[in-house]
Amino acid sequence: MDIENALEEGTEIRLDFEKLSRVAQTGHSVVPAAVQDVDSKAVLLIGYVNKPALEHALEHRVATFWSTSRNELWIKGATSGDMLDLIDVRVNCEQNSLLYIVCLRGEGSCHTKVDDRSRYGCYYRSIVNGSLRFTDPKTIPE
Repeated sequence: MDIENALEEGTEIRLDFEKLSRVAQTGHSVVPAAVQDVDSKAVLLIGYVNKPALEHALEHRVATFWSTSRNELWIKGATSGDMLDLIDVRVNCEQNSLLYIVCLRGEGSCHTKVDDRSRYGCYYRSIVNGSLRFTDPKTIPE
């Protein structure tokens, strides 16, 4: 299994605790945005939003982010077809993060796939006894 595949498909915990410091070093002014499915209430992904991304999202009513890896506007689903229609945008109390409430227009929201289909969301593994276990991302344990 190659390194990227091991990261996305493996069971070893390899959390990237340096992600936010790398984002800060780019000099781009962004806030994190959690993305929640309007029907299931599941959190689908976390992205980063700058002012142009937010303006595009509000104008076109689709989840739009600033890609911190490509340094460009990222319209979720523009290449995969798995668009996220924007239902609402919420702002937290300190105005330093957003919540995009969305409706999936495709099969999923994650760039990873299972059986050649986009995964429903990016949170498809749980930490259990020190390793990762695959789980149904639409269910939340009680």
